[in-house]
Amino acid sequence: MNPADFQILNPETIPSPALLVWPERVEHNIRVMIDLAGGDASRLRPHMKTHKMGEAIALQVAAGITKVKAATIAEAELAAAFGSTDILLAYPLVGPNIVRFLDLMQAWPDKAFSALADDPRAALTAARIAAGRGQTLSLWIDLDCGMGRTGIVPGEEAVTLCRLLATTPGLRFAGIHAYDGHIHDTDPAIRESRFNGIAGLIQEFQARLLEAGVDVPAVVAGGSPTFPLHASKGVWECSPGTTLLWDSGYGLEFPDLAFLPAAALLTRVVSKPGNGRLTLDLGHKAVAAEQPLGRRVRFPALMDADFVMQSEEHLVISTDHATSFEVGDVLIGVPWHVCPTVALHMEAVLIRDGRSTGETWRIAARDRRITI
Repeated sequence: MNPADFQILNPETIPSPALLVWPERVEHNIRVMIDLAGGDASRLRPHMKTHKMGEAIALQVAAGITKVKAATIAEAELAAAFGSTDILLAYPLVGPNIVRFLDLMQAWPDKAFSALADDPRAALTAARIAAGRGQTLSLWIDLDCGMGRTGIVPGEEAVTLCRLLATTPGLRFAGIHAYDGHIHDTDPAIRESRFNGIAGLIQEFQARLLEAGVDVPAVVAGGSPTFPLHASKGVWECSPGTTLLWDSGYGLEFPDLAFLPAAALLTRVVSKPGNGRLTLDLGHKAVAAEQPLGRRVRFPALMDADFVMQSEEHLVISTDHATSFEVGDVLIGVPWHVCPTVALHMEAVLIRDGRSTGETWRIAARDRRITI
């Protein structure tokens, strides 16, 4: 990472800690996604869990990407409000969220909404509620391709579930959803080999459904690391997420992917406790802390930094260059994992031509509920 790419000419206008976004880089990443999809924006269904910002959705829509994947009902509502027309809630519907989702469908009748299913009892519960309201709920079968988080293993039970989704009043079978989030191999050859195994599973299951008389309207598959591989299939919808903002983790793990880091964090030195240490106002309430201490943020202008400790509002680093800094000095850090980092902030400060413009994008879907 080149420090010049993250230089801010008027940092005195930005309180810290702050989330920064470069809209031009977001637009670059959107163009790269479309190029990888062979120029066909209709094959893209980017996951908005990364950014949770309506303005980012609007940029995608302006580029011709009208499909989206969401993790929460709030995200789905925000996507509808900013122009997405086909919105997949990539999550099982259970409890009161069934009614909330049906309410969302009623509020936006001109949008196509869908969700995931991997359990027949849960699907039948949703079907009963939908049919009782005179609505039809579109559900994708969620295949477990090896991650073991959600989904049903391809097999006879999965075929039975698809048949249920296709024939039960109140339901419509939307297609196959397959997320391979466990594939994080840095070596492109290993990544491709593992992808080929999963692609084979999906194709075999699709053929099995057709033999059973179940039509498969669509397949949506993959995450960011395997996105170019899924895109190369030429037929499936692809659902990368991190690609829109990118981060230092994926930048290090997948240097073969041509996305730019479009988000960063502005932090300041708040104390110099000695022994080569700098204390920054970048605690784990400002940057995602689910990774080990040394894999939470990278500073392009201070790559030798060692991470000593982090608490709620402080990050202590050690560097041979500590004497070059004064209390109040600014550092720009690129988060290791941008998705949960964004959710810690109320808004993103926009940077254009190296300057804060005073514009902000609200992280509106960081809230679990917007209006529904």
